[in-house]
Amino acid sequence: MPIPLINSIASWFLKKRMHQIDLFLKYPNEVQNDILLNLVNSAKDTFIGQKFDFKSIKNYNDFSKRVPVFSYEQFADKIDLARKGENNIFWSSKIKWFAKSSGTTNAKSKFIPVSDESLEDCHYAAGKDLLCMYLNNNPNSQLFTGKSLRLGGSKSPYEKNGTFYGDLSAILIDNMPFWAEFSSTPSNKTSLMDDWNYKIDAIINETQNENVTSLAGVPSWMLVLLNKILEKSDKKYISDIWPNLEVYFHGGVSFKPYLNQYNNIINNESMQYYEIYNASEGFFAIQYENNSNELLLMLDYGIFYEFIPMKTYGSKDEKIVPLGEVEKDVNYAILITTNAGLWRYKIGDTVKFTSLSPYKIIVSGRTKHYINVFGEEVIIENTDNVINKISSEYNLEIVDYTVAPIFMQKNKKGAHQWFIEFKNNPPENINLAEIIDRRLRSENSDYDAKRYNDFTLKEPEIIVSKKGVFLKWLSINNKIGGQNKVPRLSNERTFIESLIELND
Repeated sequence: MPIPLINSIASWFLKKRMHQIDLFLKYPNEVQNDILLNLVNSAKDTFIGQKFDFKSIKNYNDFSKRVPVFSYEQFADKIDLARKGENNIFWSSKIKWFAKSSGTTNAKSKFIPVSDESLEDCHYAAGKDLLCMYLNNNPNSQLFTGKSLRLGGSKSPYEKNGTFYGDLSAILIDNMPFWAEFSSTPSNKTSLMDDWNYKIDAIINETQNENVTSLAGVPSWMLVLLNKILEKSDKKYISDIWPNLEVYFHGGVSFKPYLNQYNNIINNESMQYYEIYNASEGFFAIQYENNSNELLLMLDYGIFYEFIPMKTYGSKDEKIVPLGEVEKDVNYAILITTNAGLWRYKIGDTVKFTSLSPYKIIVSGRTKHYINVFGEEVIIENTDNVINKISSEYNLEIVDYTVAPIFMQKNKKGAHQWFIEFKNNPPENINLAEIIDRRLRSENSDYDAKRYNDFTLKEPEIIVSKKGVFLKWLSINNKIGGQNKVPRLSNERTFIESLIELND
């Protein structure tokens, strides 16, 4: 079958999904209520279902009163039992896949359950929907005339007690139908290689002569790959290697700090960037329109959502609200109940709603990654916006960054310390500390108040990193590739001190 015909058929098939999306756009709360009751009914005979009497739950009010909120640590014993092969603990169907996640700062591994239902109705459904929305917004796309370059995890799944664990991307690749590999590059074998350095070379060898029309992966690691491809091919721009490249589907970290670098190395004014919000626990939201930073919350993937206003998070007055009670521009922590058996589970992310009809969000940060030592309440959204603005204004290319507090000592006032790695060092005639301080004051009124007349906080200190320090830290801590990333913000100094030590 000719490739253009395949492109037309695939486009037609995927666009049909828009009619189903329209259903939860029109009736979001009804769809979410149906999902909750279906999840409760499916798990009523499990250990969890019997313990909290799921059979008598008739509505959200019953559910919220009956079922407690769980963190991973509070749920880990049940997951351990499932990993040993026991069934019917927190989900009715057998769980044989577990996505291994080390988080960002905690070396202890987490094993997130992945059921057959979550694979099909969440992760794979989301992949189709991502293409559906992109094609709906770009009717002249020739996406399927070429291949998608995917950059996933670094390990094949391992078996233990009849169950399997590994990177989520490895689990997804392992369960994909055989024909899916034909539209992707590199091969499954190369995608799942363990050694990052060998893997990069293998990917380059396999992909540089392919007709790549899309990219998919975490921005930081994809940027490493693209720069290596340019270096090896002796080309100036990615568009010289893949002239038909039209879109990059990205997620895992905010794209704002990397946008300037991508524009510079791809050199294609019509290039599209589409953001997704996914995790080992599920696939949550997709960019709904071209050139937008808003993500449509996907409400029919077998996930029920609840939200905790961050002003009450962790306090005795902690408040939990369902989707129908959220407000715009409030910073919320997310709770999820899923078709993999996670119940009122804290995933550790924070979001803000930019629209309530339909429900659109931006990812604002992590519940543990912020700076509030001096009452400044700085979140990742603030610092990412600062980095994005100064990168564009001064044509800076930033590899990575992190921020931590400098604590008050006796008569010395506190400050923020920024550790930034640039692709090329910034010009000496710009005052980074003054620029970053000014931008952050305009982003965050609490920070601005603490900076007034140096009342509580001094101007930030900036450390310009030597090249490769972040990558070296990731390598030392066995976090190369996949979804691994560095923490942007911290309320203490452990991470930044380890970087400073490597830098010295």
